[in-house]
Amino acid sequence: MKATDNESIRNIIAQRKKAHQFYQKNSKVYQTFVEMEQRTYQDGALAKKHKELIATGISVVINCESCMEWHIKQAIDSGASQEEIIEAIEVGIEMSGGPGTVSARFAMDVLDFYLHQENERTDLT
Repeated sequence: MKATDNESIRNIIAQRKKAHQFYQKNSKVYQTFVEMEQRTYQDGALAKKHKELIATGISVVINCESCMEWHIKQAIDSGASQEEIIEAIEVGIEMSGGPGTVSARFAMDVLDFYLHQENERTDLT
């Protein structure tokens, strides 16, 4: 993975944290969204891990780099293996056709960032 890819992922993380702090403090709508998100990803009939894998595939379909970064990290933190994440990415590719292969490139970089950059890792959550 190129250094620019790492920088792009780090920028997404930093922007998300900054926006989260701002909107959590200043927006009731955002606060309600965060509550909905927390409820959505709780274990239920589907485990959180499986919900995050679904969201990873959807993120590829809609080509949302920030979504891919977040949901891949959440899937890893919920116990998903590299193989499970790759299969979720593959479902996204299949559901979106050719454009999904482009999104899958970024998803691959995020997966590599979290699984193979152990020496550079800091607390990014």
